[in-house]
Amino acid sequence: MRTLLLLANPSASGFTGASFREVVALLSERFAVETEWPIDAAATRRRAAEAARAGVDVVAAMGGDGVVHHVANGLVGHDTALAIVPVGTTNVLSRLLGLPRRPHKAARQLADLEPVPTPLLHIEATTTDGVGVSEYATFAAGVGYDADVVEAAEARPHAKLRFGGVHYATTAITKLLADWRGRVPNLRVECDGERSDALAVLAQVHGPYTYFGNVPLFLTPRRLAGFVALAAEDLEVHRSAEIFIRSILRRPVPERLGIHLWEGFGNIEIDADPPTAFEADGEHLGMASHIRLTPAPGAVSVLRDPTAPPAR
Repeated sequence: MRTLLLLANPSASGFTGASFREVVALLSERFAVETEWPIDAAATRRRAAEAARAGVDVVAAMGGDGVVHHVANGLVGHDTALAIVPVGTTNVLSRLLGLPRRPHKAARQLADLEPVPTPLLHIEATTTDGVGVSEYATFAAGVGYDADVVEAAEARPHAKLRFGGVHYATTAITKLLADWRGRVPNLRVECDGERSDALAVLAQVHGPYTYFGNVPLFLTPRRLAGFVALAAEDLEVHRSAEIFIRSILRRPVPERLGIHLWEGFGNIEIDADPPTAFEADGEHLGMASHIRLTPAPGAVSVLRDPTAPPAR
């Protein structure tokens, strides 16, 4: 029998003791299950890495995008597979992969269908400030405005739990109107030999993703299997509104809106003066003056039903 470590976040919205016990019982039909509730993000990452080094076959993340992100980062460089049991507010990655949205159904699929490890696309975000930090994003990485919104949204965890996507949407609008109008670009962006000045950079993995409930955002009119990045020169309200509407309607974003778009990019170098915030998968990672975004396909494998279609 294969081994599985279940790392659960009991503070995730919708988490209950009953659902946890049901998930454990279902997973135990196929795996020798060990469970743990890590006290914080660092402990989650550390336990995932320890399990991988010990030869555990699967580490399952039960919670929202945060616990999935930290488990995935703990597994980078190891053969141990990631499994996802979604319980959180948005569950972006599980939606992108077409996984069941309820925890007991996700556990049932893992127990019944023998999902196969599938290489997961990542973006590696590396900073060169101080000793440097490498972080892997499973669905998106943002520099500037996007990271500022994430930090503000996470500062009100009770609102996040209660209102979910609406909380992120109102936070994004509030930050735009209060703090980002009229700012001049402070990012020097270079991507595959092309240079531009920007206030914000967003790099996306897979297809559309969203923090705003079931409203998907498309950086390109079509679904991509790879990577795409967007750099915005300014965030004036009328331009931002048009970009947002076009993203929902899958319409191209013209350069007249101060947007630079790169599909299938190889490397993005960002110099920030003054230092700016950056995030990965909705996790605020601090401030940096230099950030490199690099595609890292196959850094971790995820268990999923290969016949399940991705979200659209």
